[in-house]
Amino acid sequence: MENYVRPFSLFSQQDIYLFKEGSHFNLYELLGSHIVNYEGKDGVYFAVWAPNAKHVSVIGDFNYWDKFSHPLNPRGDSSGIWEGFIPYLKQGDIYKYFIISNQNNYSVEKSDPYAFHCETPKKTGSKVWDITYSWNDSDWMKNRYKNNALNAPMSIYEVHLGSWKRKFDQNNRMLTYRELAEELTKYCKDMNFTHVEFMPVMEHPFYGSWGYQITGYFAPTSRYGTPQDLMYLIDRLHQAGIGVIMDWVPSHFPMDQHGLSFFDGTYLYEHSDKRLGFHPDWKSAIFNYGRNEVKNFLISSALFWLNKYHIDGIRVDAVASMLYLDYSRKQGEWLPNKYGGKENIDAIEFLKRLNYVVYENHNDVQMIAEESTAWPMVSKPTYIGGLGFGFKWNMGWMNDTLRYFKTDPLFRKYNHNNLTFSLLYSFSENFVLPFSHDEVTQGKGSLIGKMPGDEWQKFANLRLLIGYMYGHPGKKLLFMGSEFGQVREWNHDESLEWYVLKYWQHSGMQNWVRDINKFYKTQKPLFEDDNSWNGFEWIDCKDSDNSVLSFLRKSPSTGEIIVCVYNFNPVPKYNYKIGVPKKGIWKEVLNSDSNVYFGSNMGNLGEVKTFDYSTHSKPYTIEIVLPPLASVFFKFEFTETINEKK
Repeated sequence: MENYVRPFSLFSQQDIYLFKEGSHFNLYELLGSHIVNYEGKDGVYFAVWAPNAKHVSVIGDFNYWDKFSHPLNPRGDSSGIWEGFIPYLKQGDIYKYFIISNQNNYSVEKSDPYAFHCETPKKTGSKVWDITYSWNDSDWMKNRYKNNALNAPMSIYEVHLGSWKRKFDQNNRMLTYRELAEELTKYCKDMNFTHVEFMPVMEHPFYGSWGYQITGYFAPTSRYGTPQDLMYLIDRLHQAGIGVIMDWVPSHFPMDQHGLSFFDGTYLYEHSDKRLGFHPDWKSAIFNYGRNEVKNFLISSALFWLNKYHIDGIRVDAVASMLYLDYSRKQGEWLPNKYGGKENIDAIEFLKRLNYVVYENHNDVQMIAEESTAWPMVSKPTYIGGLGFGFKWNMGWMNDTLRYFKTDPLFRKYNHNNLTFSLLYSFSENFVLPFSHDEVTQGKGSLIGKMPGDEWQKFANLRLLIGYMYGHPGKKLLFMGSEFGQVREWNHDESLEWYVLKYWQHSGMQNWVRDINKFYKTQKPLFEDDNSWNGFEWIDCKDSDNSVLSFLRKSPSTGEIIVCVYNFNPVPKYNYKIGVPKKGIWKEVLNSDSNVYFGSNMGNLGEVKTFDYSTHSKPYTIEIVLPPLASVFFKFEFTETINEKK
């Protein structure tokens, strides 16, 4: 191996100008390691941002980790970029940067912030890697704007790749990306989910962080395979007609020595003041959103996953922690902004810029905020003062709904407003209704474990909960295992309890989710207008004594109507009157109490006919059997005529 680095650069002067300005969002094409041919020799070009370093060199197996044999060259333009070409290096070579700081000669070995591939933790080296891949999802990519639109059905299956399914006969090992490409794709297709959401797959040193403590913002974790293996998984999902959303964490990063923290002997990516730069909940560092190079880094990361991995949406984690300077802090532990307020102005402007740039480059994807406060206009466009996200998780709906369902049915009538309150704000944002991983871990138990009553009632309640979510305005998200009523709280070190599907109550629960997904995808009233009163109308929101809710879901384009009725009480109701807007036959299209779902099989024999008297301010009435703890959906079929009666 030659013991010198040749001067070479991929950066143009325009690149440097945009980099300094904070407007260069394809930095992954320039910074990091790139296999190139220079002066007739194959090798690798390296570039790293370390403005406060006085020495930067590339170390690895190729030079026996010699800290001084292959120094990079600083650019003479005050950009802080160190770069150079090392011949003969190749795909898979492991490397790090050795940095000596201008500050007190502090020295450290760092992984490459822009690396495309990394060693498998607990090892922390970066790998030279070409991420070329031949995609086969052109049909999906050409039409995905239809599948990701606000007026499209979205039922999202949230997955932690390392614990969805494991090989028990092989020492409980995790599935690879390519094994998941076969098994997860087949399962999502069978269960009729429209999208799958991966908890963060970016490289993270601590597996127990579930991927939310990221060190590799451009590298998928090598625990499950190579970058091309992940691309294959996404490719297969797309070919099956399933969109892919990826969790992404621009709110904080771990303080592992090999990562971004104190990168060149200074607080480069984070703030130096702990009142701004340290997160007390997660013991992690907070990005300095006011620094142009940091904005470049994060927005480049978001675009990287969209450009190179064909991701269909990004769910941005912990947005609330970014918006508020006093988030999870006591008095005196935070610094106010320049106006004396608690809003993080730099983070707000960063989020607006992030969303604007993403939608400018990809108008067929979705940006989704996990934001748990009442911050206004999270999912409204930036040009009217919004943050610019496409969707926001409806955490208020989730908390109120679970609080209601945990209540013994005997007392639910006193808590009826927990169900109805959400419609006071349901159309203020574009919402996703989430029952996510956060609700089934850290001592919270499983979803089925939250339900009151005996075993039959627990499963009836869970089916009712799912039925209520699918009728309520908003897109749907369900964490893995909840679709079949996993009893044990989710554990990232173990597989889901797939063996329970041999029991009727669990297989019945899975049948219900499969069927309601299938129905939901084909019924415009349930998804076409989730974001205004045009798609929703109360029938009766006041029957707290019976713990019954009823409403209409409507399709503005077709005029189709679905009646959704929910009995949150274990006592069945006979001849229960529901007002409807059309005269004729209303077909019972879904009933969570069917015996195929482990229900008691009460129902309406497939259809009901209207009576010519008014109920609930509607011109006609249907009298229905309302099963215990059940969701029942009716759809108008036709107006009965004299000839049809004959």
